[in-house]
Amino acid sequence: MNHDSYENAYISGILKSVKTIAVVGASANDVRPSFFVMKYMLDKGYSVVPVNPGQAGKPILGQMTYARLSDVPEPIDMVDVFRASDAVPGIVDETLSLGPLPKVIWMQLTVRHDEAAARAEAAGLKVVMNRCPKIEYARLSGEIGWNGVNSGMISSRKPVMRSGYQSYGLRGKPGDGSN
Repeated sequence: MNHDSYENAYISGILKSVKTIAVVGASANDVRPSFFVMKYMLDKGYSVVPVNPGQAGKPILGQMTYARLSDVPEPIDMVDVFRASDAVPGIVDETLSLGPLPKVIWMQLTVRHDEAAARAEAAGLKVVMNRCPKIEYARLSGEIGWNGVNSGMISSRKPVMRSGYQSYGLRGKPGDGSN
């Protein structure tokens, strides 16, 4: 796969299919990017599990933090990596030892490791590198345009309204099978 450019359908397909996201490198510091991403994805209805050995046993945004991916008591759909690129091979190794296997390994902005990505893809996982799921969700849903940012997306599609927190997003209405 070409990891320099992703089709919108590839990214959208991932964001529609995952429900549980483990954020490796999650921070309790509310000015860190991992904190913003966790908050945003929780607000969009995802189950988000923080993974950080220094915060293990403490909640971040009301979610219990675990030291390792293998400590997470529920199946993980996506591993979101907020660590330096040189930490990725170890994270991929740990991810590939999980059962059931997650669907996706997502590496945050500036994080890239082609060899580790190739191993994950060979095991059947989808891989995204040097992208942020918060930014991609906002771009694909049109929300990023609310801030005056050109999303590169033009759509006449009517936004999907949900009860509670208003999301014009990718996940659909409760009960329609797309959540």
